[in-house]
Amino acid sequence: MATDNTDLNAVELATELTIAWLGNPNTRTSAEDVPAFLGKMHDTVSSLLGQGGEPEAVETPTEYTPAVSVRKSLASKDHIVSMIDGKPYKTLRRHLATHGLTPAEYRERYGLRADYPMVAENYSESRRAMAKKIGLGRKPGQKAGGDAAEPAAEPAPAPRRRKAAATADS
Repeated sequence: MATDNTDLNAVELATELTIAWLGNPNTRTSAEDVPAFLGKMHDTVSSLLGQGGEPEAVETPTEYTPAVSVRKSLASKDHIVSMIDGKPYKTLRRHLATHGLTPAEYRERYGLRADYPMVAENYSESRRAMAKKIGLGRKPGQKAGGDAAEPAAEPAPAPRRRKAAATADS
């Protein structure tokens, strides 16, 4: 009888935890994910209450279906379409971080090549042009936008001299 009571409590606790999880406005999930979450929550609560043996140690790898194809994700030079949600982004790094992924994990999850870009081509070019314009990445003696092998054309100006304090009495 005690086992039935504990089992009922595990079901109730798992249900309450699932309801609280779904009640959080930051939780975005589809209806298909709820039963799996409820089952996992029940297994966890049951194991914490000392029932049902050990929880499953090895998870089966989840197959992730991309929202768009690789070709479609790179179709525009102005943005990259995310394979997670199908939305366009200029850069994927922050978007991936919100989903708890690194660029390497994202590439591995969707079977992408190692050179798959994380930044849209036009955005990258505009950032590159801006950096060159303000002189980032050059050595101190070079002009902004100059080549690394090209020496500075103008000699450095002579240092300025201060006026003597003695000229004030004339």
